[in-house]
Amino acid sequence: MFENEQRELAEQVQTISAQAGYPIDAIQWSWIPFSGSWGLAMSFFQVVANEAKARGEKVNIAQKAQELAERIAADIALPDSFERAEAVRGYLNVYFSSKEYARRTIDIVLEEGASFGRAPRTGKRTMVEFAQPNTHKSFHVGHLRNVILGNVVCNLIDAGGDDVIRTTYLGDIGLHVIKWMWCYMKYHSGEQPTGDITRWMGDLYTEASQRAESEAGAESEIRELFARWDRRDPEIVALWKETRQWSIDGFEEIFKTLGVRFDHYYFESDVEDSGKVVVDELIAKGIADDERPENAVAVKLDEKYGTKDKYRVLVVLRSDGTSLYATKDLALAIQKFDEFKLDRSVYVIDVRQSLYMTQIFKTLELMGYAWTKDCYHLSYEIVNLPGNVTMSSRDGTVVFLNDLLAEAKARALEIVREKNADLREDEKLRVAELVALGALKYSMISRDNTKIVTFDWASALDFNGQAAPYIQYAAVRANSILKRTGAPLPENVALTYELTGVETELIDLMTRVPKEILRSAKEMKPLYVATLAFDLAKTFNEFYRVCPVMKAEPTVRDFRVRLTAAARQAIVNCLSVLGIETPDVM
Repeated sequence: MFENEQRELAEQVQTISAQAGYPIDAIQWSWIPFSGSWGLAMSFFQVVANEAKARGEKVNIAQKAQELAERIAADIALPDSFERAEAVRGYLNVYFSSKEYARRTIDIVLEEGASFGRAPRTGKRTMVEFAQPNTHKSFHVGHLRNVILGNVVCNLIDAGGDDVIRTTYLGDIGLHVIKWMWCYMKYHSGEQPTGDITRWMGDLYTEASQRAESEAGAESEIRELFARWDRRDPEIVALWKETRQWSIDGFEEIFKTLGVRFDHYYFESDVEDSGKVVVDELIAKGIADDERPENAVAVKLDEKYGTKDKYRVLVVLRSDGTSLYATKDLALAIQKFDEFKLDRSVYVIDVRQSLYMTQIFKTLELMGYAWTKDCYHLSYEIVNLPGNVTMSSRDGTVVFLNDLLAEAKARALEIVREKNADLREDEKLRVAELVALGALKYSMISRDNTKIVTFDWASALDFNGQAAPYIQYAAVRANSILKRTGAPLPENVALTYELTGVETELIDLMTRVPKEILRSAKEMKPLYVATLAFDLAKTFNEFYRVCPVMKAEPTVRDFRVRLTAAARQAIVNCLSVLGIETPDVM
């Protein structure tokens, strides 16, 4: 915000500083921490130090920096939106007129609308791989953190200026698939999924796991089926393709419900052969040790890097020549950069895979790929059920999405009916769905990525605490004020009164939206925007409580109406980048 003013001031600072014998190539302003006034600051310590070094002079850096700051503060012609400049310990501080700053902030938010908070385009291309569900398994709350986090990170990176390619990598081959098909062929042949597809697939996988452990002869039967798969038996391949599509259809229903889209799908089966080619290259280059048939093919990373127990050993091919996750992940990384000419590749994968991802990146580095430095593992912790029970598809201890949403909608619907009984029933249901989805998403991203989430209904659906329904309701309150005016938004109006403390705080929070979105994008931490959204909602609710809008004097009312509209826009934009839609009524 206020980029034009910053440029105008920068040009003057450069001119005056050069006249004083201290040329400056570029100026970087920093925001002064808010304490009743808004302002910008820059330091002259490095400027003085660089010039003294160039001249071969020994000077008192702090003294010279202060002298330069004082000269610039005295000579600078401040734009109309600024009220004073001062030199403080080698810094130039320039302060906005508080009334002008407040007015301009509101104007900017309203002018930019849905674009407020978004950074200019960088021209860089980032791929984010997330979701990565296994076909033939269930899709539960534990998976949802990955999907929700990945989607929000995509939104943030896009808002931060990069072009984002959203991709998922489906585990569509392996023992879990063979085990599922064994159970299906033996006990469910010819059946088709009905209703909730992922539940049906997951229930059958749980059954398969239990039967495989308890039935005599199951292990040999599954091994025989695996051998048929390896030979690409047409019957098995046809069944695999058909049942894989069932899973994909189920996943796409979930993604649609959650408002998640993908630009590209990768499949584990697609990189099995290319992965073995990569292993051959690793062996040929002396990076991997081929100890078959007694042992596997492995990259002894600690030996290669001269470290001890840091990177350990990455096995890239089994002793029998069959592939592993690493076989395929190495090939997929190479394929991504070849296909899309990426500037960065982000992997949203849980924290338990941290060592493995480091091993993959270090192996690619040994292969000579310069882009390895642009691969990033965005780790996150698991989601537990209440009581600290970790979910498992194998054991059947899962909370399915549809169950979660049904309960969330039912609870949200009760509140909607209580708060707005006049809504049509279809409107109540739509609002309840948005509230339920918002509650679900916010609960997954309002904690640091590296913190365990224990899902709990009361916290997720809290209309009075740090939860999405509370934030959504603040935006709805703002919307109700705007509707009650019964007129278009007042044109740009001057601020003719002294702002209250809560109005000042609300405006200050709005100015943080672009900075927090950019910060969240750079660090890939939605928590920052999630927290800001809550702070905005909490402060607006206090403004709603103590600052009359419709009953205020006309000039005060007009300004507060615009402030209300701007606050609503800021809240909606924060929620939008978090993948949360805001209803008009609740």
